[in-house]
Amino acid sequence: MSSSNPNTAPSDPASTTPASYEQLPFAAPAGATEILLVRHGASQAYVPGEPFPMLGPQGDPPLSPLGREQAKLVGARLSGEPIDAVYVTRLQRTVETSQPLIDADGMTSSVNPHLHEIFLGEWEGGISRVKMAEGTDPVALDVIKTGTFNAVPGAETADEFSSRCRTGIEEIVAAHPGGNVVSFVHGGVISMIAKLTAGGTGRIGPVDNCSITHLVVVEGRWLLSSFNDTGHLGGLFTRTS
Repeated sequence: MSSSNPNTAPSDPASTTPASYEQLPFAAPAGATEILLVRHGASQAYVPGEPFPMLGPQGDPPLSPLGREQAKLVGARLSGEPIDAVYVTRLQRTVETSQPLIDADGMTSSVNPHLHEIFLGEWEGGISRVKMAEGTDPVALDVIKTGTFNAVPGAETADEFSSRCRTGIEEIVAAHPGGNVVSFVHGGVISMIAKLTAGGTGRIGPVDNCSITHLVVVEGRWLLSSFNDTGHLGGLFTRTS
């Protein structure tokens, strides 16, 4: 996104010097709250018969070795930025992903109670990975077709999930008007926030582990300045050959 401002505006009506308008980088409007939404690093692999540890009814796997390396890279990318606050969710993979940034900048984090991953009902604890990887279960096929988990028994509905994601962002904005915030969250949360920003239609994705999405909120309007930025993680193309 770019904007154009006059670089030279003649004050003398008789001047022969023309006005010029340069292309400038995006700058958030005055009073805007800027939120960098960071997806957690890759989490522990699921092994059938070995369910993830649970936090209440929700699976809570730690980061994998790859995820810990990704966390170091995104922490290095963000360190030194003018950050006013750092948020995590109740799930440990976001806390672990935030740690390199916290350690580098000597900050503390707060838990946002609304931005944890969507609750998957009977698919919690790692079952969802099997169902989606195999892609043959009728419910999994419905998830693929609709882009929602509404058909999963006991799962949080898309409407419930979108409502709490909106509440989570609104609470951050209310706490940090005009501030710069980093929030370590989840892929489903970032997809939903991007969808809400785009008017609630269509599908948004993919959201890669330790990607950065830049949300700007001003006077109730949500703007996406960037989405799924993974430049700090290496190559930009997904196919290497």
